[in-house]
Amino acid sequence: MQKGGRFLEGFTEPRWVALWAAMLGFLLDAMDVLFYLFALQAIRAEFGLSLGEAGLVTAVTMAASSLGGIGCGWLADRIGRRRALMYTILVYSVASGASATSTGLYSLLFWRALVGIGLGGEWSAGSVLVAESWPAEHRGKAISFMQSGWALGYMLAAAISSLVLPAFGWRALFLVGVLPALLTLLIRRKVREPELWQPRREVRLGDIFRGALGRRTAIATGVATAVLLGYWGLFGWLPGFLAGSRESGGAGMTVLRSGMWVMTMQAGAYAGYLWFGVIADRMGRKPAFRLYVLAAALLTPIYGMLPYWFPDSAQWLLLLFGPFVGFFGTGYFSLFGAMLAELFPTAVRGFGQGFAYNFGRLLSAVAPYFVGAAADKVGLGVALTGNAAFFLLAAVLIGALPETKSSELA
Repeated sequence: MQKGGRFLEGFTEPRWVALWAAMLGFLLDAMDVLFYLFALQAIRAEFGLSLGEAGLVTAVTMAASSLGGIGCGWLADRIGRRRALMYTILVYSVASGASATSTGLYSLLFWRALVGIGLGGEWSAGSVLVAESWPAEHRGKAISFMQSGWALGYMLAAAISSLVLPAFGWRALFLVGVLPALLTLLIRRKVREPELWQPRREVRLGDIFRGALGRRTAIATGVATAVLLGYWGLFGWLPGFLAGSRESGGAGMTVLRSGMWVMTMQAGAYAGYLWFGVIADRMGRKPAFRLYVLAAALLTPIYGMLPYWFPDSAQWLLLLFGPFVGFFGTGYFSLFGAMLAELFPTAVRGFGQGFAYNFGRLLSAVAPYFVGAAADKVGLGVALTGNAAFFLLAAVLIGALPETKSSELA
């Protein structure tokens, strides 16, 4: 009993409390964002939205998340990581619940934009909180654990949606999104500010754009942009690819079956996040990242072409390859919370980390459009293979950044 008590005490240390708070925040963040995708058809039917209008809501959410991530990075440098994390969770949870009051396209756009601001902001605040709370030898694993919350939130959103939507409708589903606000009570009472951050520290935001630090910012932003273009180009169209007709280059699955296939891919993504941290802490940030994105560059064309190559058995082959695509096609995101924190000094770490990642996210909003435009000409499966180029580009760009394994934050 005594040994068990000491074991549990380890998980109540400040670094573990910070990690759990950030991971749960990201998990619930993903849940709130994905509620819209699961409720999309019901919302379109009630408001009479076209596909373009429905896609506009998603685009606005993504753009707002980029601005929220950059702005919250700055805020975390000014008022602290813990307080910034609390505020972003409140924003996305209250906005998610308020989405239930939408009466049409414009009110829906407003509330989902606020959800997006909270989405981007939560990552910026949570990732820097975890990075500064954990020692160098375990920082990669800690960030990977936080990042894995996205896959868990995706699966949780699917489970809740299947229970709530048929029985109570989409408005009730969005009301469930208010619950993450309760997490702020835990953060306020239990989470400590990292010792590295000090109040009223001089913050010169322009430093991240000047000199050697400016070069790091530019290259890190390029790496983030490349992989986010690859990610959203692939995963933004994945449900449509699986459920699309064979004539359009899709796999021809039913909606139910395509949802099951996506879930198996998310299970692979969850494992990919966790293993990235183990590999990055052992081999280094750059070798782990290259391993993942090169594997993604290889698997993406194979996955997109399976319906063309093996039309009779494509669905089961897609099920077989799906977890590997999820593993390598998403796990590399764990790099950004660790390596970006190690590239920037404490005074501008939140802003630098938030800018590099979220400016890339803003630029990546065009990826679903270009894949869709290409699909009109060559079919969706062939269009998806083009994302391999972005993964290859990221593998090249990462070489221009220093290896930061075992770096102590300053």
